[in-house]
Amino acid sequence: MARVCDLTGKRTRVGNNVSHANNKTKRKFYPNLQKKRFYIPEQDAWVTLKVATSTIRTINKNGIMAVLKKAKEQGFIVY
Repeated sequence: MARVCDLTGKRTRVGNNVSHANNKTKRKFYPNLQKKRFYIPEQDAWVTLKVATSTIRTINKNGIMAVLKKAKEQGFIVY
């Protein structure tokens, strides 16, 4: 499975390791993804999502329904 956040679309970024001698070698920056269960009271259901920890903070701040609505508007989820 791809390392992509289900709600925000955050994915692996590519960059460089830079040594003290300024040599550059390719590396990857992975998002901090966690599998998390969320309760949606409007549907009376639990859903398991693979989300970044920054997205979990956003859900705690704004609520799961607001984040799901925004993700749907941006095209990350289709339901």
